Parts: sequence; structure tokens; C-alpha cells
Amino acid sequence: MSDTTTPAAPATVPAGRRSWLVLGGLHLLNGTAPLAGSDPVVLVELGAPVEHAFPSNTVVVRWDRLGELELAVRTVDGSRRHTARARGDELFPGMLVGRALREAVTEVTGGPVGPLVPLFYVTADGGRAHVHSQIRFLAEDACFIRITPESVPTAGVGELGWLPEAVRLHAEQFLFLNNHQRYYRKCFEGQELEYKYTLTPPVDVWTQTVELYRSLLDGDLPGYIMEYRDEYQAWDYLNHLFEVTGPTEAELGYASFIPTTDGKHLLKRKWYAEDTFDRRESHTYGLDLADDGGFERYIREELKVEAVRLPSFRRVRYDINFESVRTGHVYGVFFDHCSLVEDHEVTLNQCELEYLRSRVAVEPDEAEVLPEMDEIVAWLEAFLRKRGLNDRRGFYSKRTFLKDAVAARPELARKVG
Repeated sequence: MSDTTTPAAPATVPAGRRSWLVLGGLHLLNGTAPLAGSDPVVLVELGAPVEHAFPSNTVVVRWDRLGELELAVRTVDGSRRHTARARGDELFPGMLVGRALREAVTEVTGGPVGPLVPLFYVTADGGRAHVHSQIRFLAEDACFIRITPESVPTAGVGELGWLPEAVRLHAEQFLFLNNHQRYYRKCFEGQELEYKYTLTPPVDVWTQTVELYRSLLDGDLPGYIMEYRDEYQAWDYLNHLFEVTGPTEAELGYASFIPTTDGKHLLKRKWYAEDTFDRRESHTYGLDLADDGGFERYIREELKVEAVRLPSFRRVRYDINFESVRTGHVYGVFFDHCSLVEDHEVTLNQCELEYLRSRVAVEPDEAEVLPEMDEIVAWLEAFLRKRGLNDRRGFYSKRTFLKDAVAARPELARKVG
């Protein structure tokens, strides 16, 4: 399994930095029962914060890296307390409650223990603290994202003064936090932000992807981790692309029909007059069309635009996705190989850097996207230079590539309508 954890904390932790892993009943996350004074809660103070920056957005805790721990067990109302010890990898073997944890909780409940899970990660710097809610929990680790827009006082961490508000904040966003991979927001909705590096063939895009992946895992880009459980993707699909030429300048761009595995098509539409960093885009799924004139009819009758059909091409693409632990913004670096269906020798090889989405429960900081992309660009361009690849940023689009191909073979273009 790949290592998706936050890079190791600094050897010297700033004075006043503390962190706790908070374990308790699953009902406090899924709302199947309200918070009660008799609920058991386990506070586990860690030797050092997992994250570097304060506040951070994303925290991933690996059980096997926690070492020997003290479990401070108490009821919410503080009427019963107990302490015990266990190793991090003994807490949730196979995602179930380990023996030491179960016995420690039983000491304060006096009866059977319901499902216990990681609830929160609380981190403090001096008199300020932030709470992170658990959004994924697996046998190896758990992922938490920050739910407190503003810091809370640290005086009550051990006495759970922050807990009712944390439970309320989680409940307020249960649809966002409790559903699989639905914990994303999109900054710049309807826009694509992307740099492109056009690579001179032949290019081994697979090897470049794997080497870049290893570079990220080795911590060569500090402050970023692999996107939790979605760090690598492989794609291979056709594009039937039409350049939109009118009727107005506002419509310029392209419409591309991409076959999907259900026998239908995805329509990817982009609006731009010239190749550029920022482009408006939309995706329409589930179009029941066939390449028997159906694309042309859809463009003419539904989109009501003028277009020129460009050569169809096959795109093989490998994606590496990673996120900023400080902001929760997720970025992708893609290596792809495109070839014309009618002439496999006509190819385009590119490396692309794109802002994808944001994994945040608080208001996303859009102003940080461009500075973070600049930071990533410096690392990416050094990676490309080291391998003798083009490290000059550009915006050369698939549409322009196809138009250049048509310039060499004009018979490939067909007007719609």
C-alpha cells in the first residue's frame, strides 16, 4: 500500500504545540444517537502533532506510526475515568476495537462496548486549538479534515469542553462528511486551471508517471500528500472532437463526445478563443448518441452552434493526484499520449498540471490556489528538466493539435450541418 500520510513532523516541535486523537462511539458521527453524559470518550495525546502548519486542513494518522500510547478514558460528564496503555497498531486491528481499548472503555461503561471509531483529531498551538473530523477510517489509517473555521480555546481539551460544538459542527455537515468521496468542493466552478508541457516524442509516459509518483511519496514536494485513497488513476478513451466556430465569439471552443462504458457518451464542452490557462468548461453525462450523424445533429439542434469536425483521437492518460495539507486543495499531474484514430503515427505527448478540487469542510481559500500552483510548478519543472523533458509552461490544447493535423491533411475536417 502506498504511503498517504502527512510528512513526518519536525524533529523540534514549537513550544505549545500539542495534539490528541479522540476515539469514541460511532453514533457521534452518524447521528444514530445524541451525545450523552455517559458516553465513553478516549483521549490519546500524541508525542508530536502529525501536521507541520497550524492550522492545517488535512491530517492522515497511521496506526503503526503512533507507538506506545496512553489511553485516557472518561465519560463525557467526567463521572468515571480510567487510564490504560496500548500501541497504535493495537487500537483497531482489522478496523475493529482492539482488546486493550475495549477493556479500557469497559472499565468506565461497566457494560458492553458499542462500535468505537476515531472521531476527531484535535491540535493546539498555545491557547488556540482546531478540531478535525474523521472522514475515512481503514485498517491502516484514518483521514481527518478541519471543521472549525476559527480556533477554539485549548483550556478545555482534556475536559471535553470543545466536544459538544464539534459534534454539532459535524452533524451540520453530515451529508458532506459522512458520504464516500462526497467531501469535495470546487473552487472556480465551471472553470479549468491548467498548465501544459508539450513533450517531444518518443516519451515513456508510464515511467515518467511512476517516477513522479515516487518523488511525491519521498517528500520532494513538502506540504503535500497523495490524495487519500485516490492518488493514481489510469484512463484510456476516444474523443470525437468538434471545433466550435460560431455563431458568436462567445461560443468559440470545442465540443468533444467521449464514449463511456455504458454505451453512451460524455459531452465535454470548453469555451475559449485562444489556448490559455483558464478556460470555461462543462460536462454532460449520459448522452445516448451514435457516430452515425448523431454528434452532428446534437451540435446543430441542441447546442445550436457552428462547428468543424476534427480528427478523432485516442487518449491514454496516467494521473497522479495530491493535496495540500494546509489548504485541502487537490491538484493533478497527468502524463498522456494522444494518437489519431486514422493515423496512429500522428501523436501528442503532454504533461499537464491542473487544479482539481478542494477537500474542505470550512470555506475554501481560493486565493491560495495560484500561489500553490506556482509552488508545484517549480518542483514539476525541476522534475522535467532532470529527465531532459520540456520544462516550459504553455497552453497547447488538443484542439490546436488537431487543427495542426488538419492543416497537414485538410480532408480530415468536415463541416456540421
